[in-house]
Amino acid sequence: MQSQPISSNTPNHVATRFVSSENVSRTTMSSREIADLVESRHDSVKRTIERLANRKTIGSPPMVEYLDGLGRPASEYLVCKRDSFVVVAQLSPEFTAALVDRWQQLEEFSAKPTFDYAAALNDPRTLLALLTDNVKKVVALEADNTELSHENLMLEQKVAADAPKTAFFDAVTVTHETYSVAEAAKLIGTGQNRLMAFLRQRRWVTVRKNEPMQGPIESGYLTAKLSTFEHPENGKTIVSTPRVTGKGLTKLQTLWARRDADLLGGAL
Repeated sequence: MQSQPISSNTPNHVATRFVSSENVSRTTMSSREIADLVESRHDSVKRTIERLANRKTIGSPPMVEYLDGLGRPASEYLVCKRDSFVVVAQLSPEFTAALVDRWQQLEEFSAKPTFDYAAALNDPRTLLALLTDNVKKVVALEADNTELSHENLMLEQKVAADAPKTAFFDAVTVTHETYSVAEAAKLIGTGQNRLMAFLRQRRWVTVRKNEPMQGPIESGYLTAKLSTFEHPENGKTIVSTPRVTGKGLTKLQTLWARRDADLLGGAL
């Protein structure tokens, strides 16, 4: 889905605002992408970018606005390739390799050649290959439709059997209550440590501090509970603790059930 940019003046530059789903440019990387790569809070990454820009260590990056998972306006920076390495080196040097891999993926995607339809229409062999491929697709589609009809019948039977459980999870999903990881683990039938390890594996929380990551927060699966404590060396320190929303609990139940099914399938 494409969206239209909204022009907006911001300090020191004129930026173009896009919603978060739009791929603005593959010559830049957003501060949110960097935050996910280095497993850091987005606001911390933005402050680092602003500090480096004020020192003239990096250029002044444009800022764009988007709507977060709750429909609220938010902002992010678009950082060029060179400056992204400076930012990551400042935040977490050990994630430099992950940044290199990410840029390689973006550049390989941008370099993929497009199909030349005009040339294909003038080449009988290409037209024949395309026609043969389309015939195969039609045959496969008819087979898929037959299989889909059978699956729909099976699904209707399963929906009737699962109606009580579905009603429970619908009620959980629409609630405004949030749950600690320990409470969520109890509700889906596992232990807190095992669920936390699963959250790290699924990149819902960071590996080092178990802090909620930006992606699941924007998807409405997690919220961040902020608290402070007095560190003996660093003084007042802010800690971000994940809280699972009703929507997130439903999603976790599905992922956990799929995990159990995969484990049973491997054992067989």
